[in-house]
Amino acid sequence: MEVYRSPISVKIKDDGSPVTEADYRSSKIISKHLDPLNIPITGEERTKNDYSIRSKWEENWSVDPLDGTKMFILKNDEFSINIAHIKDGVPIFGLICSPVEKKIMIGGKSLGVFIFNFEDAENSLNWKELKPRQKVNSPLVITCSRSFTASKYPLIKALKTEFGDITLLKKGSALKFFDLALGNADVYLRYAPTMEWDIAAGQAILSELGGEVRSLINNEILTYNKKSLFNPNFIVKTKATLN
Repeated sequence: MEVYRSPISVKIKDDGSPVTEADYRSSKIISKHLDPLNIPITGEERTKNDYSIRSKWEENWSVDPLDGTKMFILKNDEFSINIAHIKDGVPIFGLICSPVEKKIMIGGKSLGVFIFNFEDAENSLNWKELKPRQKVNSPLVITCSRSFTASKYPLIKALKTEFGDITLLKKGSALKFFDLALGNADVYLRYAPTMEWDIAAGQAILSELGGEVRSLINNEILTYNKKSLFNPNFIVKTKATLN
């Protein structure tokens, strides 16, 4: 947030994506806490191990120290920090943090899902437990990226046929999973490229709430620590949508 409140200097990485001092500083802080656990880490600002090495891992962390760097640069407040624990390719724990709203959402397999303010981080009595939503919004709310154009995709027409009118909730970064978990959105559609660390934490949280993250290519549940760290195009549905 110190960087965010100041004039932001932007560098362009070899892959063409932007990076700021906040990305690097956040990565350094997270690594300081995770490295001593001796669980390997994949992440946006980490050196990527070859699959010949990663394929032998039984577990790993998947970390995006600043998800939504473009939104950060635009200063529209829509950026997050994502940390997920992956075991045998499945995200079993996720943490998503909104530095602007000073909120953290955590959850995972058999752990429940909770949201809390920064000041309550060490006082779990003040954490709010989230429960699966039983009913979809009316009209159905689809959360998507800022650049999403509904008219391009036949799936939108299919969703309209099934659910009637729809509303688009455009937002940057993994903050979309806040809306899904809180019941402000019912579906998340993604056609633009994403990496594992962009959504692994969100999948761990939504799965615990009865939701699913499935590939739009083969309809399979997304897995992690793959040979390619890119995600396929995907759809996220809440328990209410699946019902």
